[in-house]
Amino acid sequence: MTAEAPAPVHAEHGSLFTDHLVTARWTQEEGWGPARLGPLADFAMHPGMIGLHYGQVVFEGLKAHRQPGGSLAVFRPDRNALRFQRSAARLAMPEVPAEMFLDAVQTIAAADGHLVGDDPSLSLYLRPLLFASEANLMLRPAREYTFMMMAFVAGGFFGEVVEPVRVWVSRDQARAFPGGTGNVKCAANYAGAFLAQRRAEEAGCQQVVWLDALGSGRVEELGGMNLFFVRGEGPGAEVVTPELTGTLLPGVTRDSLLTLAARLGYRTGVTTITVDQWRAECAAGVITETFACGTAAVVTPVGQVHDSGSEWTIGTGAPGPVTAHLRSALLDLHQGRTSDPDGWMVPVL
Repeated sequence: MTAEAPAPVHAEHGSLFTDHLVTARWTQEEGWGPARLGPLADFAMHPGMIGLHYGQVVFEGLKAHRQPGGSLAVFRPDRNALRFQRSAARLAMPEVPAEMFLDAVQTIAAADGHLVGDDPSLSLYLRPLLFASEANLMLRPAREYTFMMMAFVAGGFFGEVVEPVRVWVSRDQARAFPGGTGNVKCAANYAGAFLAQRRAEEAGCQQVVWLDALGSGRVEELGGMNLFFVRGEGPGAEVVTPELTGTLLPGVTRDSLLTLAARLGYRTGVTTITVDQWRAECAAGVITETFACGTAAVVTPVGQVHDSGSEWTIGTGAPGPVTAHLRSALLDLHQGRTSDPDGWMVPVL
């Protein structure tokens, strides 16, 4: 049914690129040209390209999953298309029409989906990108842009076995500022986080906990992922996530989990929680679990928090039952093992 697939078990996430690329070009005079499928190849670019110098670059991430009958389906691509448009608009870039975006999803998934094989732990990760490709160093929005969509075969973001991650609280750096670009997916948001990520790794942690930039200690995100907190235990547990303040990304997985958690009978909501409150509620047994979520991470438990030389454990430090329940429910939906009442899984034609 499928061609031989690359074996990603020992490869770094994001390194197993597939064979094809969809590209389209926009100019101020003509608007969007046609999107075309071609072989994956290097781009030729002028060293004065505006996107390279001034950061007019936005991207997305979404996945296609193998279904029980052997077909492929993509999870909520319409939401990524809309967020891609919002990101472009925030950086004064032309919006990629949703139809062009969704057609590109279908084209690349149909061309390279066979590389996923039959392993349910694998998926086809799609990476749309829009960048200013005009060669000009005037400090202004570009007058030419390139849209592309590529893909790679993905396994687990944190490895093949899901284990709780240890996280490090950044007290002296912030990811995003009010009125900035924290709520869109632009390239500049990520490079600025690398130094804190390095410090986290030096402390023996896998990810950075980002707090608000105003100094209140409010928890916002984990690396490039959204965070959830579980209060209580069992069917009566409450599942909450930081509210969207304009400084954190409105994740598609975040939105989906709020719906799934409510459908599974948990109380759900959005909240404001400081890092000190997080610690205190863990010590009091109120917060029993914490997990991160995202396209790459799916649902990943958080076991320990390192903050200013001290640390604490969440619950027992092991993956909690609510986290496991939500992860299983999301994976069952991705892989077609359960009903899809909202039509989130879009078949690849």
